[in-house]
Amino acid sequence: MNTLTEEITLLNQLQNNTTKEQAFRWLISEYKERLYWHIRKIVISHDDTDDVLQNTFIKVYRSIDKFKGESKLFSWMYRIATNEAITFINKRAKEKNIDISDMQFQLASNLDSDTWFDGDKIQIILQKAIATLPQKQQLVFNMKYFDDMKYQEISDILDTSVGALKASYHHAVKKIEEYVKFNQH
Repeated sequence: MNTLTEEITLLNQLQNNTTKEQAFRWLISEYKERLYWHIRKIVISHDDTDDVLQNTFIKVYRSIDKFKGESKLFSWMYRIATNEAITFINKRAKEKNIDISDMQFQLASNLDSDTWFDGDKIQIILQKAIATLPQKQQLVFNMKYFDDMKYQEISDILDTSVGALKASYHHAVKKIEEYVKFNQH
């Protein structure tokens, strides 16, 4: 999605009953992979990611008529994906009667037995380090470091000031560096 004109055209197609199905299929093919990896960094498991991604697209489909264009379409979908992933993790943690940070650390610890994860030892340590961060710092770190998003884009998605995001990212990096230094041996 390059220009504002293209986004407006797509939005009009998504909000028109005659063109909605085809436009939505294009939307899925265009954004599925990026949203998958964003969600995967939060819920960690491949199967759970697929479920959350499907719920995200269902919510986008059902809510597209209410989208007012006050942010970019992708930012809006990213926010829905983020909320769906957090809701999923919270629900899982509650079912197991554990804290959300414990839940995410547990999931990160299971990565080496996940057949869909092809990372090496340092990547597992990095994922465990990220799992120890408060949720907001995890989101900011993942969006900035892995997704290479600009602070303004993250601000639009998380509805947080750019200054606060920079501080969160800085704190996250420091904590991750400490964790990796302490745990890589």
